[in-house]
Amino acid sequence: MDDIVKQAIAKWPNVPGVFGWLSLDRRGAWLIRGERISNPLLAAFISRNYEHDAAGRWFFQNGPQRVFVALDYTPLVYHVGGNPVPGAPLTIEAHTGRTVARIDGAWIDDAGILLIATEHGPGMIDDRDLELLLPCFTGERGTALSEDAIAAAIERLQDGSAARLRFRYREHAVPVLAIASGDVPDKFGFVQRPGQPAGHEACN
Repeated sequence: MDDIVKQAIAKWPNVPGVFGWLSLDRRGAWLIRGERISNPLLAAFISRNYEHDAAGRWFFQNGPQRVFVALDYTPLVYHVGGNPVPGAPLTIEAHTGRTVARIDGAWIDDAGILLIATEHGPGMIDDRDLELLLPCFTGERGTALSEDAIAAAIERLQDGSAARLRFRYREHAVPVLAIASGDVPDKFGFVQRPGQPAGHEACN
């Protein structure tokens, strides 16, 4: 979080939150009232000051004010970072620009979306990057798999069945499990559509 934001919080600690303005789509883009933010400096400022509270509500700390974020799916969207070179280790980054050091879990939902849990929080992989991540999928013992074998395993998981599939990132591998998309918010403890708390002053 930016120092100037921390200073503003200390100076004005009780500013009412804002709801219904800011959202995050499945590509990791910020939107204000449904319009994508095209200014890269503003998008970067929001990303640097993006956090969550104990209730699982994610927000942008805009100076002393929290602007709560409506999530199209997950609070983070992960991408393959940089320009991948064939044979070189891949880097995964959150849409906030933070590089992933470790993956704690991996899931395929009923729509075939890959979700991961990292030190930064839970999020979906941008589906445009899934093909780049195929080398990360292995068998139970770390054996390489063909694209057809990976596709078949993902289909089984998408149907809610088990599959002997693992996801390796850097030096750590985790089993890939099935999950229903409707169960994702409860599984990871986040609120997709934060609402104005009853009895609180509205600030729209």
